[in-house]
Amino acid sequence: MDLSLLARGAVLGFSIAAPVGPIGVLVIRHSITHGRTAGLMTGLGAAAADALYGLVGGLGVTAISSLLVRHGGMLRTGGAVFLLWLGIRTLLAEPAAMAAGREAVGRARTFLTGLVLTISNPMTMVSFAAMFAGLGVGSVAGSGAAPVAWLSAGVFTGSAVWWLMLSGGASRLRSRMTPARLRWVNRGSGALIIGLAVAAVLAGG
Repeated sequence: MDLSLLARGAVLGFSIAAPVGPIGVLVIRHSITHGRTAGLMTGLGAAAADALYGLVGGLGVTAISSLLVRHGGMLRTGGAVFLLWLGIRTLLAEPAAMAAGREAVGRARTFLTGLVLTISNPMTMVSFAAMFAGLGVGSVAGSGAAPVAWLSAGVFTGSAVWWLMLSGGASRLRSRMTPARLRWVNRGSGALIIGLAVAAVLAGG
């Protein structure tokens, strides 16, 4: 085990995850409305996608990288449409129905939501490739896949730590939520997600 590579990967994963984006909004919303586990599973889906993209970028798998970059516009558009649907669904969600489904919300569903939204942004892989090069991983990868695998494991760990912190902090607000406040959480989250979807479409154009 190369603890140095694991630690560097963890720093990268934490740094990639920390900026507020659609996943962050979803983690906060799910943590408040469905509990800490639902929020954390959304974040872990994003962490898995980060680790996968980090692995591809670190190994320099040219065929996959080129395919993702070539069809990046299509992936971003698909992700934006999915994000728009999520935003509208969140905006229109009623607190009563949401409360009834708190325990029933599927962990696999929230995990896949985070995974799909992150996978739909191929620039994440490009970013990891650039950062890995800055860390001197290019020369390490040439000696085998193991060093990059440790880095990717670190990326997942660092990203997961951030989502654990965020979901834990947001879930503490649950006890203060009334139906009226939950309605505003829905409206605010939905509007923000829709705004991020529109921004993604404009950026892709």
